[in-house]
Amino acid sequence: MTGPHGVGIGWRPEIAGFVAGLPGLRFVEVVAESVAPGGPLPPGLAALREAGVTVVPHGVRLSLGGAEPVDPARVTHLARVAELVDAPLVSEHVAFVRAGGLEAGHLLPLPRTREAVAAVVANVRRAQAELPVPLALEPIAALFDWPDDELDEADFLTEILDATGAGLLLDVANVYANARNRGEDPQLLLDRLPVERISYLHVAGGAERDGLYHDTHTDPVPAEVLALVGTLCSGRRPPALLLERDGHYPPAAALRAELDALAAVSGHPVVT
Repeated sequence: MTGPHGVGIGWRPEIAGFVAGLPGLRFVEVVAESVAPGGPLPPGLAALREAGVTVVPHGVRLSLGGAEPVDPARVTHLARVAELVDAPLVSEHVAFVRAGGLEAGHLLPLPRTREAVAAVVANVRRAQAELPVPLALEPIAALFDWPDDELDEADFLTEILDATGAGLLLDVANVYANARNRGEDPQLLLDRLPVERISYLHVAGGAERDGLYHDTHTDPVPAEVLALVGTLCSGRRPPALLLERDGHYPPAAALRAELDALAAVSGHPVVT
């Protein structure tokens, strides 16, 4: 699967000026539902695209893990945004966001059962049939596991990817969050994931609250997550790597320092 390269950042209107000033930026990711499929692109995003920066649409509302068939209109929206930005691929989550006509407003975890595998695979195939570019799937950070799980996280994900041929958007911060909240070693989970299927990586910050680690996207990337990125990228061509920040944006110098730290630990050139 083709994909982005280098170190990127999630494009948000609040930091559009900062992103525009990054001289070595190779790619950005935009929340697909924030873009009108008929255009035009937001001015800052349009300027990046014209400058040759790769734009990857990242969906948050397909509900690929729902028991109901994926909404064709939402797939069409994602497909049109991909065409609008000339994307090499799109991404979405292994999660559900709605059921029975109700919208949760959050990415919710699935029971790791073979019935759930079948539901995800069916919806991914429906989406793939309408998308003009490949699809990468992101396992989410979850604060709990369902009691009737039949598969562990690595096997659950591997079965879905094997059945669909989709790529893997691996959020290293989610690996850390899930393992930590289960009282497990994040490196052991990382070692069992199908990393050969990686299309690109996400990294984000988080914080502990009420005894659980929350994937906040508003805190700095912890040293433990940076260490996992370093291990993953060691001895291989590093995958493209994207920093996610959503709200409570720090000063520009702090954002630059995070991007530089990701470049240093992964072996990518700096973007700042």
